Amino acid sequence: MTLLMTVLGIVVFVIGLLFSIAWHEAGHLAMGKLFGVRVPQYMVGFGRTIWSKKIGETEYGLKAVPAGGYCRLIGMFPPDDDGKLKAKSTSPWRSMIEEAREASYEEVGPGDETRMFYTRKPWQKFLIMFAGPAMNLVLGVAILAGVWMAYGVPKPSNQVGLVVDCVVPATEADRKCTPQDVPAPAAAAGLKVGDRIVSFNGTKITSYGQLQPLIRKSMGPVDVVVQRDGQQVTLHPVLVANKVQKFDSHDQPIKGEYLETGYLGFSPRSVVTPLTAGQVTDEMRFYMDKSVEGLMRIPQKIPALWGAAFQGEERDKDSPVGMVGAARIGGDVLAADAPAAARVMTMLQLLAMINIGLFLFNMLPLLPLDGGHMVGAIWESVRRRIARVFKRPDPGPFDVAKLMPVAYAVAVVFIGFTVLVLIADLVNPVKVT
Repeated sequence: MTLLMTVLGIVVFVIGLLFSIAWHEAGHLAMGKLFGVRVPQYMVGFGRTIWSKKIGETEYGLKAVPAGGYCRLIGMFPPDDDGKLKAKSTSPWRSMIEEAREASYEEVGPGDETRMFYTRKPWQKFLIMFAGPAMNLVLGVAILAGVWMAYGVPKPSNQVGLVVDCVVPATEADRKCTPQDVPAPAAAAGLKVGDRIVSFNGTKITSYGQLQPLIRKSMGPVDVVVQRDGQQVTLHPVLVANKVQKFDSHDQPIKGEYLETGYLGFSPRSVVTPLTAGQVTDEMRFYMDKSVEGLMRIPQKIPALWGAAFQGEERDKDSPVGMVGAARIGGDVLAADAPAAARVMTMLQLLAMINIGLFLFNMLPLLPLDGGHMVGAIWESVRRRIARVFKRPDPGPFDVAKLMPVAYAVAVVFIGFTVLVLIADLVNPVKVT
């Protein structure tokens, strides 16, 4: 049964990824058609076409390799300086530029002279390219907001989920207790899993967020009242100093940062709590900040990724994953020993995170990504405005084709990184617990 659920999870997640890709390309398609650009093809996948249908002037279809998709816009690049397409050059750099230019004119026919992408105004080009990533952002935010408001997110509560046996600094959290270790105050006082702490040293407790700072600023004997089996029981732990993990305002551990504080010795039980619209906004802002930070840190993670792929090192939980790794995680989630609602909601959140990741990745100001074309449109607008201010001739469309050697170099780096991630996903995948 577990194998069946794993396979089903992988299939469902791949379908979700393909929908996200199709949704992204639909943004380019709709905005391109809105501004009069001819769109001859809209395809999901690469390689051999397994199904297609022409509706109007656009062929819609599915291809055999479910690893991406594309929306073909005619005339992406303007003609060369003399207005013509040149024969291939012996220069490899010049050849790249000319080949890219030729490819953008392959499907240009009579009557298309005013329907090519490069003839659009800069702001229209910007919106056509921005529409794809924007669709991923809208989908990701909508899914997360829906899950957080309808189902909720795990939040620490004032109920005891785990009682620690001994006092161990957070810097040594992975080691087991030894006879030399001091018993944890909570265990020594008789705190039990399932107890709900309702009072701490005379202060009424309704949430873990209220309880934690009281514990951390206390030392020595305290009175703790717990709700146990329908009755209130008063315990008398003696708090001690210990080095504990530092958390941010969203209850996320801050890596490498610790505090020397009062210590009781228990972990709270997480309770799934629906969020209000205001809390969703705050949570979304925090998540976006963390996502941007994670994207910027990818180059730093490459050595660890290499070690996980080729040297048998442990795979970091926040290691980059590709489509294969994400699909495996989807399979693990659906096969997990958890309530069905929790598994479905986790799958939805995972899909939302993929969409937000696609948005951020495509917004990078690099060709061949959408962000690179957007920067080209912005630069075209800037130089045209400068020309008007100084009463110079209109410089015309910015020739993004001249940046194709850079685009190929970026593509090579991306391909190399993708292969590395694929190998790591196959031989040392990220595990979901």
